[in-house]
Amino acid sequence: MIDNLAVLVGAREKELSAIYENIPGILFYIAVEPDGEFRFLSVSRDFLTATGLNRGQVVGSFVRDIIPPPSREMVLNHYREAIRTGHTVRWEEKSVYPAGQRYAEVAVTPLYDANGLATHLIGIVHDITERKRLEQRRAEDLLEAAPDGMVVVDQASRIVLINAQTEKLFGYQRQEILGQPLEVLIPHRFRERHQAHRTTFFSEPRVRPMGASLQLFGLRKDGTEFPVEIMLSPIETPDGVLVISAIRDITSRKRTEDALRVSEERLRLAQQAARIGTFERDVRTGHITWTEGLELLYGLAPGSFEGKTIAFFKNLIHPDDFERAVHVIEEALETGEPTACEWRAIWPDGSVHWIESRWRVSKDESGESLRVFGVNMDVTERKQAEQALDAHQELLRIFVKNVPAAVAMLDHDMRYLQVSDRWCSDNSLEASEVLGRSRYESGLEIPERWKEVNRRALEGETLRADEDRWESGGSTRWARWEVRPWRKPDGTVGGILVFAEDISQRKQMEEALSGMSRKLIESQEQERSRIGRELHDDVNQRLALLAIELEQLKENPSHIKVRVEKLQKRVDDISKDVQALAHDLHSSKLEYLGFIRGMKSWCKEFSARQGLQIDFKSNVRSVVPLNLGLPLFRVLQEALYNACKYSGVKRIEVQLREESGEIHLIVADNGKGFDLETALQEKGLGLTSMRERVRLVDGTITIDSKPMGGTTVHVRVPIESERESELAG
Repeated sequence: MIDNLAVLVGAREKELSAIYENIPGILFYIAVEPDGEFRFLSVSRDFLTATGLNRGQVVGSFVRDIIPPPSREMVLNHYREAIRTGHTVRWEEKSVYPAGQRYAEVAVTPLYDANGLATHLIGIVHDITERKRLEQRRAEDLLEAAPDGMVVVDQASRIVLINAQTEKLFGYQRQEILGQPLEVLIPHRFRERHQAHRTTFFSEPRVRPMGASLQLFGLRKDGTEFPVEIMLSPIETPDGVLVISAIRDITSRKRTEDALRVSEERLRLAQQAARIGTFERDVRTGHITWTEGLELLYGLAPGSFEGKTIAFFKNLIHPDDFERAVHVIEEALETGEPTACEWRAIWPDGSVHWIESRWRVSKDESGESLRVFGVNMDVTERKQAEQALDAHQELLRIFVKNVPAAVAMLDHDMRYLQVSDRWCSDNSLEASEVLGRSRYESGLEIPERWKEVNRRALEGETLRADEDRWESGGSTRWARWEVRPWRKPDGTVGGILVFAEDISQRKQMEEALSGMSRKLIESQEQERSRIGRELHDDVNQRLALLAIELEQLKENPSHIKVRVEKLQKRVDDISKDVQALAHDLHSSKLEYLGFIRGMKSWCKEFSARQGLQIDFKSNVRSVVPLNLGLPLFRVLQEALYNACKYSGVKRIEVQLREESGEIHLIVADNGKGFDLETALQEKGLGLTSMRERVRLVDGTITIDSKPMGGTTVHVRVPIESERESELAG
């Protein structure tokens, strides 16, 4: 009968196995072995599909040989829990089979025999892989959208997930950092301590800030560090506990906090240095509390205010200020408005100090005053400075008014603050007509360029002109002026100071002197022309006759022949010298040959007489009038005479260039040179004459020379002088 029963049971098991194998869904049927092992008796086709295993690999095999690590021990423990409790046990697991990684919800129910021994386990599996993947994608999207850096690590401290903000914070690409230990993001000096903290956290994981009492820093890929704030959140997963770290860069906040600390310390030091004391007064009782600095403001030792009321202050305040101070305080108690007042404090040593007090009053709901909060400041130095400034300004006003020059002081709005008597007389005004009024409304003619000067001076610039010409009332006036800003005690521009001198009379005298100089030079030229003609027409003709007479001596006896020849040679030399002198005094070649050819011819003659080499170059193509050519010719003569006499060289360069409507004359040598300032102080008229000739044709002359450095004379004149044109008209 027992044999029949065994056969029957075996048949029933085969039937059950057939049912398990063909039923839809993932099911398995496990036998509980006497030694506590678990063996697969049957699995459904969906089980085989989900795992990628075949029936021969599973049926008859131990569970521990089929379930892959690390899920294996967890699964076996759940089996044992179901047998121990007698209840269905459910869990989630993640396993990797040949078919791939799968997520599942598993439920196992134990079966017992008549003796209460567990014999089998029936298991049902719901494949939740797709749901898990969707949840994971959603979690990753949320992680990616987080404004902070998000780093997920496992229990081995390996980085398993990061978001884009983490890449931005640390400078790593995602593929560079996944799988790396978290310590790559931590400065080296903190890594050992961090490992200890990590172990402590995983022993009791909970949501909390990391290092609440510590300063935390992150380490970027480029090696730079930055302060961070980190929040830790553990999450349970089929893979075990993971930790999400929310990392926030607090560099900006740290800078703000540091700046605030510095500012508070500066404020404390400033209050200490500025001698500031605060107080609080109970209006109902009259009791006063104060800071230590308040007693020092009144020359008292610390503790002197202890137990004192408002009446105590009557002896501290100057008698002339006490009633006014009390009135201001009482008015503030009535109105409740913030109030300020200044008074003099009398110290025990008799010295007087200025106190500025500011306070506000707090009231109850009925409007009754409760307390007064205030601050006292020692402003003695400021008051002394203000008094000194007032005295200084008064002296300045007196000085400006009486200075023997035209001076005007104006504010930033160009209103007259003070004017000197000379200013009034030069402008035919009374001080009362302009003080307090705008300069542009005073009736004086102000050219636009002067308005621009005023504007620039108000911006902090100092401007001046040695000669400024303008038309006023149909006449020409000249002035020398300077405009500079004056500044307030805080350094800002308060207005401008104008210093002016009418130089119209001086300019008229200069123009008259210039006219006289011109006439003098013209007279010199006329005299030179006269002397040149006389030398040429008279002396030279008489010498020519002498030469003829000497020629006739050749007919006399032969013993005087040699002497006559020598006399004839001397006469010829005298004739040439006299002719050259005539050319120097009145160069007719300039008139007959023209400016360029005449100068070149003269240079050739001069070089032959003096035994020099003169390199003459010219690119002038314009016709140069005689009134320009003659001054240039005289400058050339003076320059070459000086070079021949003082330079000690045998080669001189002469250049004539025409550029941008100007004629340039350059005479240069590499000789001994000279000190220009010393030469100008000497009595000779050579350099002065050259400068005057050039000035009269509106030209400029520069002389560059230094001892043993050669000399260069550079003259520039416009081809058509405006002054000559005006005179010609």
